[in-house]
Amino acid sequence: MANVDDIKAKALETYGPILGNRWFQLVVAFVSMVMIANLQYAWTLFTIPLTKTIGVSLAVIQCAFTIFIVMQTFSQPIAGYLLDRLGPRFVFLLSGILVGFGWSMMGQIHSVAGLYFFYAVAGAGAGGVYGGSVSTAVRWFPDKRGLCSGLVVAGYGMGSMAFVPVLAKMLANGNVSVPFMRTGILQGIVLIIAALVLRYPVGTKSPSKKDKKEAIANLDPSQIGFKPSEMLRTPHFWLTWTMFFGINVGGLIVTANTTSFGKKMGIAAAYITLAVTMNSFANGVSRFFWGWISDRIGRYKTMVIGFGLNAIFLFLLPILGSKSNVLYVVCLAFVMFTFGEAFSLFPSVNADMFGTTYSTSNYGFLNSAKGTASLLGGGLGVLLANSFGWNIVFSFAAALSLYASIMSLILPRIPKPVKKQNTIDNFKPTIPQ
Repeated sequence: MANVDDIKAKALETYGPILGNRWFQLVVAFVSMVMIANLQYAWTLFTIPLTKTIGVSLAVIQCAFTIFIVMQTFSQPIAGYLLDRLGPRFVFLLSGILVGFGWSMMGQIHSVAGLYFFYAVAGAGAGGVYGGSVSTAVRWFPDKRGLCSGLVVAGYGMGSMAFVPVLAKMLANGNVSVPFMRTGILQGIVLIIAALVLRYPVGTKSPSKKDKKEAIANLDPSQIGFKPSEMLRTPHFWLTWTMFFGINVGGLIVTANTTSFGKKMGIAAAYITLAVTMNSFANGVSRFFWGWISDRIGRYKTMVIGFGLNAIFLFLLPILGSKSNVLYVVCLAFVMFTFGEAFSLFPSVNADMFGTTYSTSNYGFLNSAKGTASLLGGGLGVLLANSFGWNIVFSFAAALSLYASIMSLILPRIPKPVKKQNTIDNFKPTIPQ
């Protein structure tokens, strides 16, 4: 607790009673996540109207979702690099502009190329906000990583919940221009305001060369975390990456296709809107709930249970979901409830295994698994469903979630990676733990 008290004291002295309050910083990070939630979790509402507006198939439209996820995830290593060195202000300011502009413009164009381009722009901004918000939580709360990272990512998971009924009503006439523009402007403005007030704890930016030389003499090498280049050479990273990929496939398929899958099953429009809303709620609550559970029984036990349940619900979804409107909503909610935990647990697993010094950059590389999984969650998933049926698609996704559950038993039994002897050149400040 001494380190936590030190963080609080330095922040209060440097930033003042408001900006230096770590709970205030957590709330701002949470709100920032809410402002990028629509980009992923409300997308399904726009898919069918966009097929009519642009005049192309659903598979072509869903390729835009894949591009968004890829841009969001693969922009995070770059954003992480900037966050570790410059702090959150510049990254959030740029990200807010990209999110607001990209999302607003998606409703003003009538071409596939334009849709892909502006969704990619918004995705790049979302990557910066996501990485910065998680990093803020982990840095300010080294004593409550699981809980607080879970709270922050809950904002992303459930942030679209309040917007979904309003968006569904605006989209009822098939006009996508107004909902894109209004939510885009709102999201951009709020993120720019967040950029002005977000701070990292004092002493977490890269030191000067002089500071490195002075600190290295008394530095315990075990305190320095893995650089991304060092992390990528460990088998632990690649095992964790495949687990993250496995749990993402099913969740992204559901996220992108709740509307189209529901219409295919003959689900009433009102229940589809309810399902999208409940997906958001379950997804958000799960990130807090499983983060809380992990702080009590351990992260890996939590992952075994949660990912195993996710596999079961994915398998049952096309079987039970087609029986009635209510079962459709319930099955989807449980899939999202057991999917969302990955985003509160994997950042903490990453920080525990490879250290917090480069945690933002390192998690950016780990999160590339989500970008790869989006290939199945977007247009390719629709094509596979058209060819083989949704039962096969969801059964395959269930198998991948089961793999993630089994590997959660194996990973903690592998000896932790050992970092090679550090030098002055790779010294970075250690975030108090």
